[in-house]
Amino acid sequence: MGVDRTEINAASAILAKAGIADCDASKLSPLTLAYVGDCVYEIIIRTIVVGRAEHTVNTLHKHTCRYVNAAAQRQLLTIMSEQLTEAEQSVVRRGRNAKSHSVAKHASVSDYRLATGFEALCGYWYLTGQEERMLSLLADAIRRFDETEQ
Repeated sequence: MGVDRTEINAASAILAKAGIADCDASKLSPLTLAYVGDCVYEIIIRTIVVGRAEHTVNTLHKHTCRYVNAAAQRQLLTIMSEQLTEAEQSVVRRGRNAKSHSVAKHASVSDYRLATGFEALCGYWYLTGQEERMLSLLADAIRRFDETEQ
């Protein structure tokens, strides 16, 4: 099913309109990065899903849930891990090791922690103005994820 350039451009336009100035993401807690990253990742996925075809809201939600869950986020992180810089790997580690007070409802503790690292990375990319890098790595990882799901 793959992600095409139009979907990436739509997601990029949404992020650009937010007008986020570069910030020192290294001073933010990993859970704060994950808090922002959770939202950013979800809006990217929703934009991609809506752009693929006209569906009922229920169907759109089901397609979105395929990507927005701890197990899928762990898989996406695994797919892109070799392409991450040292700084990005450090953000993932900080997010993975952060002590969260919430409990995974439908995921293993391991998947939940890795998903938190993934979301922290998305928040880091967003808050440091690296939307193009984020969208490029996510597009490739989603394409590869889709290939394994078929």
